[in-house]
Amino acid sequence: MEQTSDKIYKNRMLILFNVVLMTFMATLDGSIVNVALPTMAEKLSVSTEAIAWVVSSYLIVISGSILIFGKLGDTKGKTRIFHYGIVIFTIGSLLCGIANSFLFLILARAIQAIGAAATMANNQGIITQVFPSNERGKALGISGTFVALGSMAGPPIGGFIISSFSWNYIFLINVPIGIFVFLLGLKILPKSQKSTAEKLDTKGAALFAIFIIALFAALIMGEEYGYQNPVILAGLISSLICFSVFIISERRTEYPLLPLSLFKNGLFSLSIFCAFISFISISISMIIQPFYLQNVLKYSPAYTGIIMVVYPLIMSVVAPVSGSLSDKIGSELLTFLGLVANSTGLFLMATLNENSSLLTMIIYIVIMSIGNGLFQSPNTSLIMSNAPRNMLGISGSVNALIRNLGMISGTSMAVLILYSRMSSRIGYNVSTYISGREDVFVYGMKGAYLTAAFICSLGAALTAFRLYKIRKFKLNQTK
Repeated sequence: MEQTSDKIYKNRMLILFNVVLMTFMATLDGSIVNVALPTMAEKLSVSTEAIAWVVSSYLIVISGSILIFGKLGDTKGKTRIFHYGIVIFTIGSLLCGIANSFLFLILARAIQAIGAAATMANNQGIITQVFPSNERGKALGISGTFVALGSMAGPPIGGFIISSFSWNYIFLINVPIGIFVFLLGLKILPKSQKSTAEKLDTKGAALFAIFIIALFAALIMGEEYGYQNPVILAGLISSLICFSVFIISERRTEYPLLPLSLFKNGLFSLSIFCAFISFISISISMIIQPFYLQNVLKYSPAYTGIIMVVYPLIMSVVAPVSGSLSDKIGSELLTFLGLVANSTGLFLMATLNENSSLLTMIIYIVIMSIGNGLFQSPNTSLIMSNAPRNMLGISGSVNALIRNLGMISGTSMAVLILYSRMSSRIGYNVSTYISGREDVFVYGMKGAYLTAAFICSLGAALTAFRLYKIRKFKLNQTK
């Protein structure tokens, strides 16, 4: 448990700044290296396929360890684990910055990811503890905004650093910021009280880590080698087996890593599922957009980057407003409206073709970004508000895990649908853009966007049913 006081309440906005700054840096490092990969491959003398693991290893380690740190946050103190995470992340960043070999960089990247996981697992729990219920939605909305900004601001920031300095500074820039966040946190974050005697479920942790590694490795490598490859299929089957054994083990363990009782709360479970759906749709859109802008509409990479800034900018304005509004009118209606707007935007994106105007596309992107801005903050507030106070750490880590799972699933789904439809259209197997055949790419793109729209519509239908049940219950209570 954590202690609260008037002093902590008065410092709540400074605490929020401290937490979201670290959240921004941790999510930023998931995407900032993308633009530097060609340079890093050349300097470290490795192939393009190999250097991609600088990104993949970070994502896999975070996803495989985040539940562990969420559980440790609940048993040892959220602030304590958050502080440890800052230190480990900063050390990992320093090691990445001084790396002079590919293997050393991957190991340093894993250390950095462990620190990021420790902070991501407990940031929402700290915010939920510090802010009262009538301010929580706005605070979580601001946190969600920084997650989105961190994920989407990586490429332009990385491009600036690469063009001005060496690739090492992509990581070294984290060191002074990490030291600042750590020192500020020591002064203002709520102090952790005595830890509980609850033991860590090491068996569950190992099973879950194997599940994540096998699943992510299969999904990522499947994009290159095909999902029919026997090795890829074996990885997917192994992950399914490990996950099944993990669930059985958690039911029988006295102190499970993931208390399945969390999911008995229907509102919590539905909100988690809708979060997964939303991140799948976001990822499908983000992976398709740059190819459409550059290959079909013939815009330069720099201009493409400017256009893609529209989404996070709109969302960064809408999300805090939506979070604040959810504190006043509740979250259920806003999540429904958000998913409806996002689904509408995705259906509209599916109508784009090689002759569409840029203004038309930007209007559709604005609709999608407003939808996600409306949805994310209230949905996160629903997740954290419906979690027991002694499970805020594990609840926050589940939410962060779902974000990563949704993003990687959406990316794999987009690639699979895009190229399978392109292959069907042209009559032979393709795995890249075909010069001069914009119509083939548009055909594949339509399928990807329609799939994302239907998935998002499912979430909207579920939230509509939830809204109907809640209003019916309230109506019966007044009679």
